[in-house]
Amino acid sequence: MSEDVLTSLAATIRARRADTAEKSYTRQLLDGGPKRCAKKLGEEATETIIAALSEDDAALRNEAADLLYHLLVLLEVRGVSIDDVLGVLAGRM
Repeated sequence: MSEDVLTSLAATIRARRADTAEKSYTRQLLDGGPKRCAKKLGEEATETIIAALSEDDAALRNEAADLLYHLLVLLEVRGVSIDDVLGVLAGRM
C-alpha cells in the first residue's frame, strides 16, 4: 500500500506542473527549481528530526508525511522517477 501511495502522490505532483501557480503550492515549488525544492526539503527534514526527538507520535507522523511529499517534489523537479528510487531500494533488499 505504501508504494502505491507514493507512486500516486508522485503522479499528482507531476500533474501539478500544468496548474497555475496561484492554485497550486506544488506548482509554486516546482517553479522555484531544484534550489527552492531542496531548501524546503531541508527545512522539513529538520522539522522531522525535532518531532522525533521532542514531540509525540502524531507530530512525527505529520512531519514525516511532509518530508516524503517534499522529497517527491524535489525528485520531480530534477526529473527523477519515484519508480527508479524504489527500484534502488528494492535492489538493496
